[in-house]
Amino acid sequence: MNRLLSIQDYVTGLQTGDIAILSKAITLIESHNFQHQLLAQQLIDALLPLTGNSVRIGITGVPGVGKSTFIESFGMHLVTKGKKVAVVAIDPSSSISKGSILGDKTRMEKLSVHPNAFIRPSASGGSLGGLTYKTRETTLLCEAAGFDTIIIETVGVGQSETEVSTISDFFLLLMLAGAGDELQGIKRGIMEMADGIAITKADGTNATKAKSARAEFANALHFLPPTNSGWIPEVKTCSSYENTGIKEIQEMIEKFIQHQIAKGFFESKRKEQNLYAFRRLLDEQLKINFLAQPKIKTQLLELEKQVVDGLISPYSAVSKVISKP
Repeated sequence: MNRLLSIQDYVTGLQTGDIAILSKAITLIESHNFQHQLLAQQLIDALLPLTGNSVRIGITGVPGVGKSTFIESFGMHLVTKGKKVAVVAIDPSSSISKGSILGDKTRMEKLSVHPNAFIRPSASGGSLGGLTYKTRETTLLCEAAGFDTIIIETVGVGQSETEVSTISDFFLLLMLAGAGDELQGIKRGIMEMADGIAITKADGTNATKAKSARAEFANALHFLPPTNSGWIPEVKTCSSYENTGIKEIQEMIEKFIQHQIAKGFFESKRKEQNLYAFRRLLDEQLKINFLAQPKIKTQLLELEKQVVDGLISPYSAVSKVISKP
């Protein structure tokens, strides 16, 4: 495993479901080394015929909603039904130290040791949208390794995590009862992206609050414009502690997938996501190549000093950089 594997080594290993090879492949695509990046591009191209056969489920929610606990209960429910589950968990990176705890595997004790499950925590690296820049490629690798259900757990920082909808088939939003969200009606943006909502921690004295929150959210969703496919997002309650409501959430997701397939929106959405990925990567690469030019680097240093000293506005400084021949 210490030698540099060839493309065929990776492909063969993934086809046989070798978890060690899968982990090494993910490390390869996350590497910033230029040679590793070239190899990763070749690997993804070689694996494309083996991808696309899973259901991709994006899950987000505010901190404290119990994402990891829910995913373990949900994942254990799926593996007992014969599913092979891969969890791509994104941990926030510190803006100061740039490090991440990457502790999701410790919070999913049962799922992390199940033979039909694979958990891969990755650092966000400052990427916006609740994902890393390599989340999509990691998902493809998991599909090539034979996992039929991919769960993508986002950072969980609030309403800006709409990026997960660009790589998932079903977007599940986890909410807490009594947190005030239901009293605000609808938070447009992330709420509009959700294909389903689950009110977590619906147990004990919180069960009544969860039931009330479910009704509030269900009523509020009717004020949103209808989706192109005609799907109306459903609201469920669940308790990971009591393991209740998990089956109903799985049934909701299956119902949604069948609805999308029947209406012809499942494949079209996948194609739109591929196009989005291309355009996003193109924007990133153009920016990197542009800023790497020696003349641009020199000009930027001069303009940054002028902006700091208040001699020029940031808008004018950007205009000078872009308009320079």
